[in-house]
Amino acid sequence: MTENAKHSIEQLETDLWAAADNLRANSKLTSSEYCMPVLGVIFLRHATNRFDAAAAQIAAEQAAGKMPKRALVKGDFLKRRALLLPKEARYDELLKLPKGARLGTAIVKAMDAIERDFEPLQGQLPKDYDKFENDLLEDLLRVFDSETLRTASGDVFGRIYEYFLMKFAMQGAQDNGEFFTPPSLVQTIVNVIEPDHGTVFDPACGSGGMFVQSSHFIERLGKDTAHRVTFFGQEKTETTIRLAKMNLAVHGLEGDIREANTFYQDEHDLYGKCDFVMANPPFNVDMVDAEKVKDDRRLPFGLPGVNKAKKVSNGNYLWISYFHSYLGPKGRAGFVMSSQASSAGHGEAEVRRKIVETGEVDVMISIRSNFFYTRTVPCELWHFDRSKPKERRDQVLMLDARNVYRKVTRKIYDFSPEQLANLTAIVWLYRGQSDRFLDLVQGYLDRTLSEAALIADHATSFSTAYKALVAASTSFLKTLEKEAPLRELVKERDGAAKACLASLEEWTGRIAKDWKKPVEPKASAQRKRLEQLDPLAQACRDLVKDVDLVCKLAGRVVDTAEKKANAREHEEWDSRAIGRLEKELDARRKELVEQLKRTAYFERQAHWLLSRFPDAKFVPVAGLCRAVTLKDIEAADWSLTPGRYVGVAPAEVDDDFDFEQTLKDIHIELADLNEEAMALAAKIQENFEGLGI
Repeated sequence: MTENAKHSIEQLETDLWAAADNLRANSKLTSSEYCMPVLGVIFLRHATNRFDAAAAQIAAEQAAGKMPKRALVKGDFLKRRALLLPKEARYDELLKLPKGARLGTAIVKAMDAIERDFEPLQGQLPKDYDKFENDLLEDLLRVFDSETLRTASGDVFGRIYEYFLMKFAMQGAQDNGEFFTPPSLVQTIVNVIEPDHGTVFDPACGSGGMFVQSSHFIERLGKDTAHRVTFFGQEKTETTIRLAKMNLAVHGLEGDIREANTFYQDEHDLYGKCDFVMANPPFNVDMVDAEKVKDDRRLPFGLPGVNKAKKVSNGNYLWISYFHSYLGPKGRAGFVMSSQASSAGHGEAEVRRKIVETGEVDVMISIRSNFFYTRTVPCELWHFDRSKPKERRDQVLMLDARNVYRKVTRKIYDFSPEQLANLTAIVWLYRGQSDRFLDLVQGYLDRTLSEAALIADHATSFSTAYKALVAASTSFLKTLEKEAPLRELVKERDGAAKACLASLEEWTGRIAKDWKKPVEPKASAQRKRLEQLDPLAQACRDLVKDVDLVCKLAGRVVDTAEKKANAREHEEWDSRAIGRLEKELDARRKELVEQLKRTAYFERQAHWLLSRFPDAKFVPVAGLCRAVTLKDIEAADWSLTPGRYVGVAPAEVDDDFDFEQTLKDIHIELADLNEEAMALAAKIQENFEGLGI
C-alpha cells in the first residue's frame, strides 16, 4: 500500500467516525447504545460489497465456461468468502426504500434474513434500530454509502470495522473496551507463533481480532484460511460474542465461539489438543474461587496463591497455565499479559519456575505503555513453543521493544509495518532462520532503489513548476531598480534553486546507472550495498531541506513583491496566475519530498537490521535482545522480564532527527488537547443546564 493510499484510508476512517459520532450526539444515545447499531450498518455495507464481488466473479466464470449456468446456492458464495444475501438484506435495497418508509423495521428485517440463512449469526446481529428516528437512520446509511465504500475491498473494509471497534473502545463502550486488542499487538503475536494450520483457540476472544489477523497471515502465505485452520473461541460477555461473530463474518470467516467463563469452563474440551492458542485476557483478576478451580486439570503447575477468602489472589497465572495446558505436543501459544506477571513473587513465582523448567517458554517481548486504547499500562507478550528444538530448549529470547514504537496520537502508540517486520526478524535469527532475515533486508534494499527510481519524475515536475513560477514573475522583476532589496531575495532564491536542481540531477543520474547490478542474498553483499546507499539516503534527507528552502524562498519573493513592491498594480504581474503557480509548486514539492523521504526510510530499515546483526546471525544487542539460559533465569529469581537481561542501550546521537515529524507530533498533541478541551467544555455546559443554572 502506498503512503498516499494509506493516508486516504486513514482520512476516510477519520471522516466516517466524525460523521457517525455526530449522528450519535444528535441521537442522545450513549456510546454503548450506539456501538452495535453502527457496527451493524458497517456489517451490512461490507456484506453487500462481498456479495456483489462474488456475484460478479461467478458471472465471469459462467461466461467463460468455467462454471455451469445454474441457480446459485449458498455454497457458491461461501467458497468466495461471501454471504448469499437475500434481496431485502442488500444495502442498495435499503437505500431505495421510499421516503417515509420505516427504515428501522427494514433494517431489522435485513438482519433477520441474514440470520435465517447463515447459522453462525443466528441471534447475533443488532436489531434495536427502532430507537432511532427515521432521518437519523437515513443519514447513517448514507454515511457508509460513498463511492469509496461501495468499492472497498475486504482488507479496507475490515480495517474500517476494526477502526470503529477501536474508537468505541476509546469512548469506554462495552466494559471499558476489553473486547478490543490493538492490531499491533495481535500482529506481533501472529508473527511469532505463525498460526497457519490446525486448531486455533482464543479462550478470551473478545471481538475476534486474533482470528482475523491469523487469516490475514495465512492469506499472505497464499493459502486459504477455511482449508487451513479451525477457529474456536470462548468469551464471557454476550455482547462481545456478537461482536466477534460479526467481525468474523465481515471478514468472510467462521468460528465456533461460545459463551463461557474460562476460569471455570472448558466448553470446547480442547485440553492438550490445540495447535495454536492466542489471547488477550483481562489482567489481575482477583476474585476467582480457588475451591472451584483447585482440581482443574488445566492447572498442572498448581494454584499461584490463595488468600484467606479462598480466592486466587491474582488470576494472571491461571490464564498462563490454561494457555499452556491447551497446547498439543507441537503447539504454540502467544498472549498478552500484565507486566507485573513476569516478575511476580510468592506463589506466582513458583508456578513461573515450573513453567520455565518445561523448556517451552520461547519468546518474551516487552511493550511500552500507551499501546492499549483504554489503558496506559505497559505489558508483555508471552510465547510458548512445545516443539522447540533440543538446542533451544535451554534458551528464552528476551526482546525489549519498549523503545520501538510510533506515535499515533498523544495517548496512543503502535508499531509501523516495518517495525513489526524488524522485530519478527529478530525472532527469525534466534530460531536460526537467517534466510528469512536476509530476504527482509533484501526487500528493504530493493525497495530503496525502486523508490529512488521514482525521484526523477517528481524532480522534473518540481523543476517545471518552479521554472513556470519564475517565468511568470520575471517580466515584473526586470522592472525593479538594481538596488531594490527584492533583487537580493531573488538572487538568494535563484542560488538555492540552482544548487538544489543540480543536486537532484546528479543523484537521479547516479540512481539510473550506479545500482543496476542485483545483490546476492548474502550478509556481506548486503552490507556492501548498504554502504553504497548510505550516501544516497543522506542526500535524500539533505534534498528534503533544499527543496523546502527553494519553495519557501520562491513564496517569499512573491509575497515581498506584492506587499512591498506593489506588484499587484503592475501590468506585468498576474496575481491569480501566480497564485495558481505557487499552489502547483507546493503540490509538486510535497510529492517530491514524500518520495525522497520514502527512499531514505527504507534504506534506514535495512540499516537498522544490518547495524545490529551484520552477519545475519543472532547476537545480543544491548537494550534490545538477548537469548538467556534457564540458569540465567534461575539466578534472576525466575524473572521473565526482558529488561532485566538485555541491559541498557548506549546513548546514540540521532543524525536523522526529523524536525518535521517532531512538529507533527506536537500538532497531534495540540489537536488532541483541543478536542479534549472542547468535550470538557460541552460536558460542563451540559451539567450547568442540568442544574438549571
